[in-house]
Amino acid sequence: MSRTKYILSILMACSLSISAQQATPQWRPNYHFTAPTNWLNDPNGLIYLNGEYHLYYQYNPFENKWGHMSWGHAKSKDLVNWEHLPVAIPEKITKDTTTMIFSGSAVLDKQNVSGLGKDKAPILAFYTADLPKQHNESQYMAYSNDDGLTFTDYTKNPIIDLNKKDFRDPNVWWHDASKQWIMTVAMVDEHQVRFYGSKNLKDWAILSDFGKQGNQGSGWECPFIVPLAVDGNKNNTKWVLMISLFGPKGPTMQYFVGDFDGKIFKNDNDGQLTLLVDDGDSFYAAIPWNNAPNDKRILLGWLQPGGKETFPWKGQMSIPRDLTLKTMPDGVRLFQQPSSVIANNLRKLAQNRVISKQNLVVSGELKLGEIINANWIEAEFDLSNAKNSGFKLAQLKDGQGKVIKEIEVGYRADKNELYVDCSRSEKGIKNDKNIIQTAKINPINGKVKIQILIDKSSLEVFGNGGEKVISTMIFPDEKATGITAFSKDGKSALSSLKIWDLSKK
Repeated sequence: MSRTKYILSILMACSLSISAQQATPQWRPNYHFTAPTNWLNDPNGLIYLNGEYHLYYQYNPFENKWGHMSWGHAKSKDLVNWEHLPVAIPEKITKDTTTMIFSGSAVLDKQNVSGLGKDKAPILAFYTADLPKQHNESQYMAYSNDDGLTFTDYTKNPIIDLNKKDFRDPNVWWHDASKQWIMTVAMVDEHQVRFYGSKNLKDWAILSDFGKQGNQGSGWECPFIVPLAVDGNKNNTKWVLMISLFGPKGPTMQYFVGDFDGKIFKNDNDGQLTLLVDDGDSFYAAIPWNNAPNDKRILLGWLQPGGKETFPWKGQMSIPRDLTLKTMPDGVRLFQQPSSVIANNLRKLAQNRVISKQNLVVSGELKLGEIINANWIEAEFDLSNAKNSGFKLAQLKDGQGKVIKEIEVGYRADKNELYVDCSRSEKGIKNDKNIIQTAKINPINGKVKIQILIDKSSLEVFGNGGEKVISTMIFPDEKATGITAFSKDGKSALSSLKIWDLSKK
């Protein structure tokens, strides 16, 4: 978690005026996670226990801006409806020292190798202790014997200290092949990930460093590594290493595909190749849940807030995403889909409020009615006879019924490009270079699948089953509820369309 960049972004984006403190319920998401009040950023300590998904997160318990970093806490059975719990690991302030609780991870010590459990396996949290007065970051451990509600700091902290100002975000997991616990941690300014190994979760030894590859335009943060089957074949597993950093659009995540032997990660691709996790301008600091059912790899990221103030909360999480690897013409690539934990439960979550249509011919514009911008849209376009098709969302009309604001999500067949165009809605709010955001995908048998998750102030667009994703923040007017399908330069066919209403009524 980058202190400097977050503070700078806040100073530029935030105006703590009286007007900024007005409640903004029109932008609080319905099916994405937000804290009840105050500032939120990176997800931390994601762990599945006793039928529930635990989410810890960077949290300011006192204000609606970055600061006083602590671990907030919530849990859920379905990844949509959350029970908010007390702060799990609070910032520590003494006469001489402030210790902010920066990002990290959590594991279940099933065999109690740490010796910190009482009557049952303890939950161990690993986090970066940021000491601003000392200009030092080191790795700490804390343990819980009450199912993660409260944590006690390990008496011999720090467990790793290099006397560095920027050294953070420990991610810990069990590597069965080498029978050890592995930690990835960011050597921020070196653009490296350091791997540590441990048998008892308390004593850590350096294994190797990986880095100076891919995008090195800013400091590296929030590293993690997971194994994923290629094309669903568990006998062909590759390792995916992800890094967060700031790129041309701002918040960025990149990934590397390769092999990990319990000590060294080797990149399969040219070291100069940059592979993006998300082609939008908001997705950041994502990590996966540990211990998820059926060994699923479910990723959760922070959607950086954007250029408008929200109150009494600020910051939200992305939709949880299932991760897979698929073989593409240019190599093995990451695919992401909204997690099946949610997708398989949509009808119930929507309380059966779903529009379902097939084989709609779209020529020009086809009005689909009004939605209240908390919807999950899945569509398949046949583009055989059109160059450009998609949807116009969050349409705002003037008194004469003319559309004066809208967000366009579509596919340009002549450019093989998925896109989100906010030029008619977010001017002056979004950075000009991010007004239109694009990602390259190819049609499959002349068709393109698009999933659009619009949730008040967030927009996540998945192309062709998660081959590419564009995530961004939007701030539509409360009355901007129109939705239209369109086709330019010819007719297109909406082979299938489903719209789930996930609003809270």
